Formats: sequence, C-alpha cells, structure tokens
Amino acid sequence: MPLDRPAIQAALAKTPGASAEGVEAPHTLLCRREAGAFQRAAKSGDDLLVACTQESRLFLELNEQTEGAAKLEERPIRFVDVRETGGWSKDAKAATPKLAALIAAAQLPPHEPVPTVSYRSGGRCLVIGGADAAERAATWLGGELDVSLLIEGVGGALAQGHERAAHSGHLTQLSGWLGAFEATWASDNPIDLDLCTRCNACIAACPEAAIDFSYRIDLSRCKSHRACVAACDAAGAIDFDRAPLSTTETFDLVLDLRREPAFTMHQPPQGYFHVGADANPLFDAVLQLRERIGEFDKPRFFHYKPKLCAHSRNEQIGCTACIDVCSTRAIRSDATLKGKGGGRVRGISKITPAAPQPGGQGGGIVVEPHLCVGCGACTTVCPSGALAYTTPNTVDHGKRLRTLLSAYRHAGGKDAALLLHSEGAGVRLIAELGRAARVDKGVNGVPARVLPQALWHTASVGIDLWLAAIALGASQVWVLLTAEEAPEYRQALAGQIAVAQAILTGLGYRGEHLRIVEARDARDLAAFDRALQAPPAQGVAHPAPLAVQADKRATLEVVLDHLLAEAPKGLEPADQIALPKAGAPFGSLAIDADKCTLCLSCVGACPEAALADNPDKPQLRFIEKNCVQCGLCESTCPEGAITLVPRLWLADGGKARKAARVLHEAEPFACVRCGKPFGTLKAIESMIAKIGGHPAFQGVGAERLKMCGDCRVIDIHTHPNEMKITDL
Repeated sequence: MPLDRPAIQAALAKTPGASAEGVEAPHTLLCRREAGAFQRAAKSGDDLLVACTQESRLFLELNEQTEGAAKLEERPIRFVDVRETGGWSKDAKAATPKLAALIAAAQLPPHEPVPTVSYRSGGRCLVIGGADAAERAATWLGGELDVSLLIEGVGGALAQGHERAAHSGHLTQLSGWLGAFEATWASDNPIDLDLCTRCNACIAACPEAAIDFSYRIDLSRCKSHRACVAACDAAGAIDFDRAPLSTTETFDLVLDLRREPAFTMHQPPQGYFHVGADANPLFDAVLQLRERIGEFDKPRFFHYKPKLCAHSRNEQIGCTACIDVCSTRAIRSDATLKGKGGGRVRGISKITPAAPQPGGQGGGIVVEPHLCVGCGACTTVCPSGALAYTTPNTVDHGKRLRTLLSAYRHAGGKDAALLLHSEGAGVRLIAELGRAARVDKGVNGVPARVLPQALWHTASVGIDLWLAAIALGASQVWVLLTAEEAPEYRQALAGQIAVAQAILTGLGYRGEHLRIVEARDARDLAAFDRALQAPPAQGVAHPAPLAVQADKRATLEVVLDHLLAEAPKGLEPADQIALPKAGAPFGSLAIDADKCTLCLSCVGACPEAALADNPDKPQLRFIEKNCVQCGLCESTCPEGAITLVPRLWLADGGKARKAARVLHEAEPFACVRCGKPFGTLKAIESMIAKIGGHPAFQGVGAERLKMCGDCRVIDIHTHPNEMKITDL
C-alpha cells in the first residue's frame, strides 16, 4: 500500500489535536523483520500509535518483552487500521488524505470514563425445556453452575438420580436481567418431582402408558385408573386432586430451550439465552453461561435530564419516540403517576422507580440501565436532548469528527463521505471488503474519499452530529447497517435521515447527503462495494469552526445557522422547509381561532417554554426555535384547536423563529361588576353555553358567571340567601 510520509506529516502538523512528531517511515514487516523499530519506539516512553490492528496482540507481547519499555498501565498502546480501510482499494494511491485523517483521529485521547452499572451472578441457572434437552444442557454445564430444571411438556427422560433440582410445569412470567431474574411457573403435573423417588413403579403400573421417564402424566391419555397412585403409596408423590401451584424463584441465568422465547424483543436481557432445541447454538450458549459467574460492569450509556423530557405532562402523553425505538424495552412511561415511580411496563418487571419530578407535574420516562445495551437509538430520536449518549458523549464525538475532517482537508482531500459503522459486524465487513479488493480485480474496496468511523452502535449518532459533519466539511454521511441492528433502529434512522436530508435539500444543497447503507453480512459484499461508489453531494464552501455542544438543540442551532449562511449562492432558500411528520424536531403550530378559547392549557403543558401567555392581554405567544413537536399541546387542548406543523422556518435569515410571535389573541371580557378584564369573550360565552342551563346558574347565579373572582366572592356575601357557588 502506498504511504506518503511527508504529506501525512504536513497534514498532521496543521490539524488541531494531532501531532506530526515521531511519525516513522513506512514499514513493510514491522511485526516481523522490522520489529526492532517498534521496540526502539516502545523504549522512548512516548505515546505510541501503531497503524496496524491485525498484529495488535503480537505488538503488546513485544512491548512486554522489551527491556526498558513502559508498562501498558503507564503508557497504553493504541492501534488504527489504515490497510483494509484505505490502503487495500483500487484508488489506494489517492488515499493519503484519508490515511492522515485516520491517524489524526486515532491520536485523540480516549473519552472520559463514565459511570458503570454492575451485575452480580452467583451462577444459579434455570434451564427451561423438554426433559431430554434440559438434561443434556445441564450435563454440559457441569459443575460450574447451580442448575435447576423446569420441564415443560411430556416426553424424553430425566436422569435417574436426583442430581439437580427439577420442577414440572409451564412458565407464566420471566423478568429481570443477569443476576436478578425472577421466574414464575404453574405446576400442573399430578407428580411432585420433589417427592418423586424415580422408582418408576408408576410407569410400570399405568395401563395407558401415560407416564414416561420425564415423570409427567399425559392427561390426554390418562383414563383415571389411578393405578399409579396406588403404586406410589409409600412416597405419596402423585395427587390428582392437588390444585395447580404457582411458584416464583430467583435465578442469575436462564437457558431457554423451548421453540418460542420468553422475551420477544430484539435484544433480550443479559444473562438470558434462547437457543431452541438446536445443539449447535446450545453449545455456544453453554460456553457463555459458564463464564457468567462473578461481578460484571458495563458503562451507563445514557444520561437523562427530566426537565427537558417532552414525554408527558399532567398525565397527557406527548413524545414516545424513545419508548417506541428501544429494542430491549428498557424504557417505560412514568406519565400516570406524575413522576413518583411505577407506570406501564412493556413486558419487563423489576424496574427501578424514577426519582420524583420537579413540581410533581413530571411524567417523564424511566430507563432501566441493567436492560440498556447502549444502542443509543433513544438519544438519536429524542427531539429535546433529554436523553444523551455518554459512551462517548456528543462533545467527544464532535472533536473526533472535526479532527478527522480537518486532517483530511489539510492533506488535500475533497468530498469526504463519512461512513458510520459498528465496532463489531461493521469493522468485520469493512475488513472483508479490503481483503477482497486485495485479491479480486472486480472489487474496488473502500474509496479514498470514504472515511470509516467506528461506533459502539450505529444508532447512537443522530441528526445533530450528522448535520455537524456536513457543516464541518463532509460531503455525505452514510450509516452502515448490518444484521446486528434491530428493525426499530432501521425505521428510526430512516426517519431521522429523511428530516436531515429535507433540511439540506431545502437549503439548496444538491445531491443525496445522507443515507443508510445495507449490508447484513459478507454475502452482501458486492452490493456494499457498489454502494460506496456513489457520487459526492454538494457540501459547504467553507467548513465551520464550530465545536459540538453537549446540548443537542444548541448544536443544531449553531449548525443550522452555518448551513444557512453557506447555502449555495444563486438559489434563495424558501421561507420555510416542510419536514416529514415522523421524527421532525422543528416546527410550528396551527391554531383554529374558531375553537380556541385561550384557556392556556397548552402553555402549562409545554415542556420546552415554546408557548407562553401575555400577562397584560389575552394572547398565546410562541417561540418556534424551542418547539420540539412533542404534541403535548395538541393532546392537552380541550377544544382540539391545535395542529402540529413540522417545518424549518427560515424567514429573516432564520432570526424569526428565535423571536416570540403571537399565534392567537382574543377580545378580553370585562367583569360586569368592576370592569376588570378577567378572561376572553369566547371563553365566557363557551362556559355560559355549557352550564348556563343548570338551576344553580339562574338569576344572580347567571350574573356571577360574568364576574371576576374577587367580585364573585363579594356578591356571595352581599346576597347570603342566594345559592352559593364555588369559584369556577
């Protein structure tokens, strides 16, 4: 692979956060014949970055064996792949800007540590399934785990000896996660497996052969001879009159051998393995189960800010984007109990309650960190930024994107396409493509303008960082989806991409800037290769010197201002850009003036301060920049007068959407006693029309409906013999 050392050094020297010092001359066999060069660098004590991932294990061993080399705890060694991602492609000679970008990004320090979530497993494992499969699995698990069996269905054979706890019944509920599963089953078998001595007398005595070595009675074949009861007289394990018994126990691990899994979500809880009755996946599951003993930590992938959450207010539901997209059902609504915990659970119990919301009006969400796998899809679809990804956070992501694109540009690169992919299947697929390009003339490999960027999960980056990448100089952003991603992620990402593309197209940027690249595995390699050859789209003429913010909305505002300022000349953007309704984070409201009474319920429901009243006159004011299109105002309005209008408003260069404007105003209604305005004419007329016919509101009572609160109290005391009414 060609490597232009001076060009790479020059690009690194111009890139903030990168260093050109100590860039070694290219090596061809650094891990073998030229290993001495690595050992000399290891002794220097400087930060060490090796542009090879294939032999990382060997380099780590060399460092350990090199006298005078710093220990890894004191000076970690980092690795970056520049071969499969760029060097092994048909246009490798033009890949120098890309290689400089990959090396510059790899020099950045690791992101700050985040809080962790702990699991503790003592190795107590429940195996669910038929007798034969359950016994086989239990045997493979050996003495590593404390195994209990839950036998479902008739057939097969349990071991003759009582080697492990065995239960007979059918599972009714399973909840929890690694180290904290709770299983409930109903025992409908007349034979109590705890009391059964497995003497097999019942099997020999049954005239219908309704009992087998699973020690379950096939009630469809049993003719009630009860010969088995007589044969089991000494042990007393068989009782046809025993009421079905519900049993609940806790386990650390669950191995499910049934055809249908207990959990239906795309990614079940950690510690749960569903393999059916197939021996091949069973063997893999057994190997993993044997390793699940002890204490385990994982990152707490998210940060939740309840004050920003637009899920609900006053028991009205607004945005449910995060709940809908979560593939592990780790997120639930907390709307009905106003922030006091509890609420609806989507198939999973054992959820930690949320802390009370400020003011008690709350109604946010609850995220169970033990169920979260860190996909980040919830943070991508969250319109307000209430949910933020932390592994790494958006600020660290932004620094990496800025460094990557800056180094690429300083090395002479043009039309960069950012390829976001997972650290698992995505990395493997790109490596396969590079290897294929090395030996197959029909395969192009990763183009020189395509900059791969590995993520913990592709769904963890959304519209704020995509548009930031365009503002920082990228021509396109592509999201690689493999077989790892759940269907929910595909739909959510497609919706967010549609919104981002609508904005860029509406601003006048030509071409397709964002899209999903589908390649489930290596069998789709040819299609993946073709997809990467797509032509570039129009980018900004001058990349922004912006820094991505921790606040999602703040980043979007800065990015939109730059994209608007850099919009292609000769084509004036329209005053507004219509956005797809699904997932739009911006928009306005349409008010039906004939229905609206200016009760201002919508103002109290708005979680983002987009709606406000005017203390001096009956007005409904609106700041469009703050609106996240959550729909809480629409669902709260008692008159059904509000409709969401997804759009990006660009009037006055985008300044109009940042200022308050009046959506609706009405004539005030003056108190008939003191003349003070206390409501709107429409509101009072509506109230009189609805309750004026009631006997309590006739005569003086009818006049009180037209009085302010103070005058109503005075009038009640002035006419004590009149029927009193409460303050309406």
